[in-house]
Amino acid sequence: MPKRVTRRTFLGWWLASLLTATVVTGLAPILVYFWPAPPKGQKKGLITVSMQTPVDQLEDGTATQILAPTQPNSAFVMADGGGDNAPGELAFGGFVVKNQGKVTVFAQNCSHLGCSVAFNKDAKTLDCPCHGSRFRLDGSVLHGPASSPLSHLSWKQAAKPNEIEVDGLVLGF
Repeated sequence: MPKRVTRRTFLGWWLASLLTATVVTGLAPILVYFWPAPPKGQKKGLITVSMQTPVDQLEDGTATQILAPTQPNSAFVMADGGGDNAPGELAFGGFVVKNQGKVTVFAQNCSHLGCSVAFNKDAKTLDCPCHGSRFRLDGSVLHGPASSPLSHLSWKQAAKPNEIEVDGLVLGF
């Protein structure tokens, strides 16, 4: 013969399930703020960027600016960083730099407060117009207030000689 459930056991189960339902109903909307869903249409991948001069024809000691495409709206993903930049942060532009025969791609964001740096042809440096930070062509700090080097962008040569592919994010808006 099956064991009968007492009234006390039934009321305990009923109150426990009612309390659980109340807690779940109250917490579910809050959890969305801790684990938000990615925006619709957003996806990671390689972004193809055209350059005026092919990578193998860049002159030593030069930097060529690249910009993330606006159709679709895209951004480059920083591979490393320090200061105001961090790995995974976004940059909307960068520089392809050839220094001592080595080609490197940097985000254009200054590591001090994120202003866009510019290439100084005469001094062969990347200069921040906002607070005066200067960076060597290897990305290291020449003059502060920035204390961290420029962030690298991961890249590879594309099929066409005047294009490169940079790790990025299609923003979806």
